[in-house]
Formats: sequence, structure tokens, C-alpha cells
Amino acid sequence: MKIETYLEKIKTQMFEWIEELGDSYILETFKSIESGKMVRSQLMFYIAGEKSDEVLKLSAIIELIHLASLLHDDVIDDSDTRRGVPSVNATEGSKVSVMLGDILYSKAFVELGAYNKEVIQYVAGAVTKLSIGEISDVNLAKDFNSDEKRYLDMIYNKTASLIETASRVSAIISNKDSEKFAEYGKNLGLAFQIIDDILDIIQTSEELGKPAMNDFVEGKTTLPYIYLFNSLEKDEKERLKSLHLKKLSESETDWIFENFEKFESIEKAYELAQDLSDKALNSISEYKNEKLEKIINKLMSRSN
Repeated sequence: MKIETYLEKIKTQMFEWIEELGDSYILETFKSIESGKMVRSQLMFYIAGEKSDEVLKLSAIIELIHLASLLHDDVIDDSDTRRGVPSVNATEGSKVSVMLGDILYSKAFVELGAYNKEVIQYVAGAVTKLSIGEISDVNLAKDFNSDEKRYLDMIYNKTASLIETASRVSAIISNKDSEKFAEYGKNLGLAFQIIDDILDIIQTSEELGKPAMNDFVEGKTTLPYIYLFNSLEKDEKERLKSLHLKKLSESETDWIFENFEKFESIEKAYELAQDLSDKALNSISEYKNEKLEKIINKLMSRSN
């Protein structure tokens, strides 16, 4: 089976599950959500190999969970767009976005009941971590955060934990070393979010499908800003903090970029992402899985 066929089957499975609910409005609203690149499902396909058919429904469950988290995330961030198109939050309102997210979570857990206890516990645990990460993200945005560990803990819970779990449960079902593949997924997830945060800074609004440098305006102090803050003198530290949660003028944006370049803050963040990517590959080196290596290399090339 080709990866394209696998991903289409997952989409079909998700639509069938939502159709089972018997509500045309919910189904049509669900159809309006962009599925994205389905990175988690790609990982599961490449890890499972010849057992990909057995993992297919589990991939659909993971995708429902991921989409549910995005629906909630858009409400929390008051986002009007998602992947370059209007979000459900914008078109249908925050109440619908929250409740549709709850429906996707609930349906995912109904279908998850068909699996063994070990798989259920790992997936349920990832959803708990994801929610903890979301709360941490909200709390960190209230004030300027200069603590790298708090940032890394937050992105592990909010982003990496579900990728880690998707990798782990695929390995369990296909009788591979689940700890090694979980390590791969965890480090890939951390690197993925760091690169995403870098792209928020260096890409244009058109490329991002949302306003550029939107993270900082929303109060999210991502890794390049943390590295920059810790490199600045006291007065400049205060200036950077004063720009937090503020719509930036052109001169303020220029000042930030000048200092990013001066202190190589973006490069330092990229170096950490590269280190995490190397750890991901090293954890599964014995399997010589070219597809999983390609995913890492493609990820790292996004910000070059």
C-alpha cells in the first residue's frame, strides 16, 4: 500500500465514524477542517510496515485526537485561520469549536476501546499530557518566560507527547522495540515544534497562513526569544519584555531581528532542533528505516 492510499483510507475512516453520529451539521463542519500533512499517521505507517492495515484505525483515532486539540487551541488563541483557511472558531463560533472538539475526543475514545489495555493507557496518557501542555502554554503566555526548561516541558506535553505515543503504539502492534520508537517520536516532536516556532519568525504571513511573528504578539515566548533575552544586557532585556503581548511596529520588529542576528538566537534554536533530530535517528538506527530518516531530514530543511 502506498502512503497516499493509507492517508486517504484514514480520512475515509474518520468521515465514516463522524457520519455514524447521525448529525449532518456535525459532519459538514467536520468536513470543513483541513487535515494537514497527517505527520503522525505517516510515522505510524512507516513504523508498522507490513502491519500497516492493523494500525490504520489507530491512526484515525490519533488524527481525531489531534484535530480535537486544534479545535480547542483555536478557541484559546482566538485564531481565525488554520492551515491557511478559516477556522471553525471563525466560521461557526467558539462554542461549536469547543463542542466539536469534545465530540472528536469522545468518538476517538469510543473507537480506542477496541484495543488492548497497554495501547489504551498510552493514548489516554498522551491526551492528558496534551491538555496539561495546553494549560501550561496559556499560563506561560501571561508573562514573559525566559526559562528554557519550562518552554521545553510545555512543548513536550502539548506537541511531542502525541507524536511519541503514535510512534510507540505503532511499534507495539508491529512487535518492534516500543521504547526506541517512542524516543524517536518524542525527539522528533520536540524538534518539530522548535522548527515551527522558528518559522513563525522567519517566514512571511503568506507562507505561514497566519500573521508572521504571531506567537510573540499572542504572548508565546518561544525558544529564539528566550535565547535572545538571555543574551541581552539588563536595559535591553527590559525592552524585549515590554514588547511582549504587543502588536509590534516596524521599528520594534527591526530591533528584534537585528538582535536575533547579532546573538544568533535563531541559529541556536535550530542547533537544538538538529541535536534532537540526531537523537531521534540514533534511537532507531538499527532498523535502517529510510522513510523515517526522510521525515527528519525534511523537517530540518523547512527552516533553511
